[in-house]
Amino acid sequence: MTTRIALFSTLLAYSFIVSQSFMYILSLSQVQMSLDAGAYTSFRKLVDSSMRSNFKYAIYGALLANIFLLVTTIKTPGSPLFITAAIAFVALVIDIMLTLKGNLPINDIINTWSPGQIPSNWETFRAKWFHIFQFRQIANITGFLALLAGAVFGNR
Repeated sequence: MTTRIALFSTLLAYSFIVSQSFMYILSLSQVQMSLDAGAYTSFRKLVDSSMRSNFKYAIYGALLANIFLLVTTIKTPGSPLFITAAIAFVALVIDIMLTLKGNLPINDIINTWSPGQIPSNWETFRAKWFHIFQFRQIANITGFLALLAGAVFGNR
């Protein structure tokens, strides 16, 4: 029963992480690509401020739940559930590292821009942000799919 609770908790917490990627796939990427410099800068600043204050709890929750799942399944390290939980954990760590080393530093730069002082190469920053975010999407979607596979095929 403990493993089922851990799996449920991890899937729930991870769903908050992966939902960001799915929303960007469905619409947010296109919306941001169509914004002019001022609107894009304002949008990025608002999203960054909100994400910095709220998204960390989703990350902490997913990390803790995933570690709990790994601990509950470590007695069977060759089991599909342990393997998929380990894949999900590694994917989550990759997502976090890409965020900390890639997207957040770009956000820090964008946050220094004022409406009248946006650099002429602002689109380069936007392109770089999206390039890094695409790798984050690959990581967190892979991790979430691994968890789903573990739930469906590895939880016996």
